[in-house]
Amino acid sequence: MRILGNILWIIFGGLFSAIGWWLAGILWCITVVGIPVGIQCFKLSSISLNPFGKEIVDEGGAVSCLLNILWICFSGIELAITNAVLGCILCITIVGIPFGKQFFKIAKLALFPFGTKVVRTKYL
Repeated sequence: MRILGNILWIIFGGLFSAIGWWLAGILWCITVVGIPVGIQCFKLSSISLNPFGKEIVDEGGAVSCLLNILWICFSGIELAITNAVLGCILCITIVGIPFGKQFFKIAKLALFPFGTKVVRTKYL
């Protein structure tokens, strides 16, 4: 079911979300100081392509808090609003609710990406 969900996810807006993360990563990598932030964007674009079967684990600290503040000021608001709007649109129908929930998960990640880790969930 995860594979089917991820294929449908790409069709229903996951590719659009991943392109947003890639664009943010490219813009951050223009400067030498922004390269670590850009690399984080590229890592987190993977959850935008296949979010089913993955969870976000918070492991924040002081440095990640400072980076999150900078992130919100420069890139986080746009990505979070885009993902939240797509999630609201998909939650209009009953069939779209699982996809909308994934967009809300990514919107939260778009606000606070540093100090988080994406892990696969294990199903028995």
